[in-house]
Amino acid sequence: MRDVHDDLIEIADHLATVLDAVRVVEAESVDVADACGRTLAAPVLAAVDIPVFDNSAMDGFAVRYDDVASASTDSPVSLSVVADLPAGTALDPPLAPGEAARIMTGSPLPSDATAVVPFEDTLGGLDDSLGQITVLHGPQAVGAHTRRRGGDAEVGDEILTPGIVLGPLQLGAAAAAGVATVTVARRPRVAVVSTGSELVPPGQPLLHGQIPESNSALLAALVVEAGGEVVLRTTVTDEGDGPLQAIAQSEALGADVVVFTGGVSAGAYEVVKNTLGEQMTFSKVRMQPGKPQAFGTSPQGTLLFGLPGNPVSAAVSFEVFVRPAISAMMGRLSLTRNVITLPAASAWRTPPARAQFLPVTIDRSDPNAWRAVPATSGGSHLAGGLGRAEAYAFVAADVSAVNAGDLVDVMLLS
Repeated sequence: MRDVHDDLIEIADHLATVLDAVRVVEAESVDVADACGRTLAAPVLAAVDIPVFDNSAMDGFAVRYDDVASASTDSPVSLSVVADLPAGTALDPPLAPGEAARIMTGSPLPSDATAVVPFEDTLGGLDDSLGQITVLHGPQAVGAHTRRRGGDAEVGDEILTPGIVLGPLQLGAAAAAGVATVTVARRPRVAVVSTGSELVPPGQPLLHGQIPESNSALLAALVVEAGGEVVLRTTVTDEGDGPLQAIAQSEALGADVVVFTGGVSAGAYEVVKNTLGEQMTFSKVRMQPGKPQAFGTSPQGTLLFGLPGNPVSAAVSFEVFVRPAISAMMGRLSLTRNVITLPAASAWRTPPARAQFLPVTIDRSDPNAWRAVPATSGGSHLAGGLGRAEAYAFVAADVSAVNAGDLVDVMLLS
């Protein structure tokens, strides 16, 4: 007897087909202040040293180390304060032996100073910090409580590597390096097309047989989260040549990608399959949910994805195939979400001979023993339960069952 799973293709094979068709988008220059979430396309090189100059790491006194090295409560050392150096000062006062300058954190260190004594290591502290001071504790070494010019980076050093996503920390590093603009990948332009004559905009009255259309909201948000730009979000019915018209409209808007949801399975009214059979290949992938998949390119080179219509299937399919493509188009070093390994909080069923992606929440009640908790029973239509999910548990096709305590890979969704 023929195995019903013989015609399934592997996830990795379908993904390879997708990635082989990807072309990297062009780069553009944007201000650092506007670059959060963008993908770096060229290295960021330091335009200034970090720190820019030798400066104090503490509020206190810039001193000559030799003057105070032996200072202690039993043998204090007195110094004359000859200058006051707030942050931003341009002064570089000379320090003769026995002299000090009051200095604040970040202020330029005088050329003659070789250490800093914090206020708390003097008798009077801040309250008695001008005129004569008494040092009770000498610094441990030359350079104590100082930050040396270029200690973090020097002009020309690579601060940030191409392919990373620019977040707050990376933007702060670029700005600290004196960089005002960065070169980033253009956001891939994506059209999202839901198919189905039963679909009605959310909030509208429903006739018998109609359902609220939710996949376009789901997929459009996933596109934006992945770094893309949604240029079209529309719905077509199961009759006519709506998918062809949607492609034409999308390409007129400069779309790099068109994502269809629904119309790709084995039914009689699969509008994507019925109209785009010459441009797309329709496959069955060894996964649940998300077995029916379609992919191809238009004559203009636009990537065409056909995802199943059930919401969980559409969401999982986006993560497994569309997100990596969008990431690759921007040249990202990492194409997928982060994955961790957690024990299953309970047992659940797995599909025979298919890899499973199960929406889960994460039980963090014990900080040292997080657990993956099923968010749904596994049905691909359970859009409400999908809203509770924090991750997808991935179970390989050769695993026949998941028992409580079994370790599973968990794809984090944030």
